[in-house]
Amino acid sequence: MTDLGNGAESPSSVQLNPRAALWPNYAPPQELIFTHGRGSELVTEEGIAYLDFLSGIAVNSFGHAHPHLVTAVTEQAKKLWHVSNTFRIPAAERLASRLTANSFADCVFFANSGTEAMEAGIKSIRAYQAAKGNSERYRIIGFSDSFHGRTLAALAVAGNPSHMKAFIPLDYGFDQAEWEDLESLRSTINKNTAGIVLEPVQGEGGIRPISKEFIGAVRSLCDEQDLVLMFDEVQCGIGRTGKLFAHQCYGITPDVMALAKGLGGGFPVGACLTTAAIGETMVVGSHGSTFGGNPLAMAVANAVMDLVLAPGLLEEVARKAEYLFAQLQQLVARFPALIKSVHGMGLMIGLKCEIPNTELLGELRNRHLIVGKAGDNMIRLLPPLNVSDDDLAKSIHILAETLQDLQGE
Repeated sequence: MTDLGNGAESPSSVQLNPRAALWPNYAPPQELIFTHGRGSELVTEEGIAYLDFLSGIAVNSFGHAHPHLVTAVTEQAKKLWHVSNTFRIPAAERLASRLTANSFADCVFFANSGTEAMEAGIKSIRAYQAAKGNSERYRIIGFSDSFHGRTLAALAVAGNPSHMKAFIPLDYGFDQAEWEDLESLRSTINKNTAGIVLEPVQGEGGIRPISKEFIGAVRSLCDEQDLVLMFDEVQCGIGRTGKLFAHQCYGITPDVMALAKGLGGGFPVGACLTTAAIGETMVVGSHGSTFGGNPLAMAVANAVMDLVLAPGLLEEVARKAEYLFAQLQQLVARFPALIKSVHGMGLMIGLKCEIPNTELLGELRNRHLIVGKAGDNMIRLLPPLNVSDDDLAKSIHILAETLQDLQGE
C-alpha cells in the first residue's frame, strides 16, 4: 500500500487482484514469481532454483546479475541517467564506434527495443530510395512466418494475419514472399519495391536458419535491382550463433541491420546499423528517440560488448552449441514418438515436438527447467552465452528424465 505522507493510502494501490490492473494482452502467466537470479539460475520467493534456458527470450545474454554488468549500471546510475539527444553522449559514440568497427556498418541509430530498431530501418530504406529520386520505390518485402515486432510497420512487413488482426487496415506498403522460395520472391518484386527484410535465423516462426544458397540469392537480387537488404538480428545477433552477428556465418552482409535483446544483456536497448549511403539520408528531423542512446543503456551495452568481444568467448559459444546439438540429437533418436528433430544455430536451438510443445514445456518447468516455445510446434532453448558445461549437462539430464517419464519407460 502507498503512504501518501498524511496517513492516507492511494486508492489505486488497494487491489484485491493486482493482476487485474494490467492489460490482458499476454497469455495468463505462470504463478511463479522470481525474486533474484545468478548466472543461469532464477530463484523464486520460496527459494527454489530454476535453470533458465529462456534468458528472457534471448535477452539476458550473460545470465543474471553478471558482475561486470552490475558494476556498469550501478556506477552509471550514480552519475547520470538521461540528458536527451540534445547533447552529446560519449558512451553512445563509443558503442557506435565498436559496433561499426566489428560489422559492415558505418553508422548507428540507437533506440530502446527491437521493434523500434526495425522501424528505424524501414524508414531508412524508404529514405534512401527517395533521396535517389526513386520516390515511387517504397514497398518493402518480408517473408512468411517472420516476426519483426509489435509496432504497426513491423507487423505489416511480417504480414502474419493473427498478429495484424484489426490493427492494419491497409497494407502499409508491404508485401510478403514465401520463406526460402526464390520464385515467390522474384514474382513479388515490382517497380515499386524498395527493399527486402529477413531474419537470418527465424525465431518466433520456428528456429529456422536461412540456407546459404537462399540468402546469397537474395543479396544478388538486391544488388542487381538496387534494393536495400535489411537483416533483423534482434534475436540471433550479439554472439547468439557463435559469431558476433548471424549473417557472418554466411559471408553475406546487409545494408541495414536491427539489433536489440542481447545487446543490453537485460537492459532495454535497440540499434539500427546502416551503411554510410543509407545513414546519410536520415537527416536532422527525419527520426528520433527521447530515450534512445541514454547514458544508462549505453553503459550496459558497452559492458556487454566487453564480454562478447573478449578473446575466446564466441569460440566457447560454438563449442557449447555443438555439444548441446549432439546431446539433443541423441534424445531425438531415443524418443522419436515425442520429439522429431533439432534445429537452429549456435545457442539458438529449437526442438521440434511430436506432442504439443506446451505439454513438454510445462513438464520441463515442473522439473525446474525454463524453456520457451516457437512456431512449428517447437520448444526453444536460449541459454546464456556464458552457460556453464555443468548447466548444459543438467539441462540434458532434465530433458531426458522428462521425456522418459512422458514415454512411460
